[in-house]
Amino acid sequence: MLKKIAPIATLLTVLAAPVLAADGDAAKGEKVFKKCKACHMIGEGAKNRTGPILTGVVGDPAGQNPDFKYSKALMEAAEGGLVWDEASISEFLTKPKTFIKGTKMSFPGLKKEADINNLMAYLETFE
Repeated sequence: MLKKIAPIATLLTVLAAPVLAADGDAAKGEKVFKKCKACHMIGEGAKNRTGPILTGVVGDPAGQNPDFKYSKALMEAAEGGLVWDEASISEFLTKPKTFIKGTKMSFPGLKKEADINNLMAYLETFE
């Protein structure tokens, strides 16, 4: 009986892993956001800086802030249907210039998956 349960437990662990990896800590994400503050603001009273306001960005189509001048590359991605969901934001934050070739964003990216997950949790608190 134990030999039959072990593969099932392994399978359940593998299937649950992506869900667990996506969990983030918003408080830790607020600390990660300090790397973004030079160019972005979020929350009540936020204003565009070198980068657009990030309030409510999660789940929104890209390039929707009418008061911000996006790069041509980002606008082309937006016209192609880019939506800032968890997957696209995570990939963008890993290597912005690879995800959108020609982006104006000079940030080199976040190396740690935990930092990205935590930042996502923080961004999701600002709908």
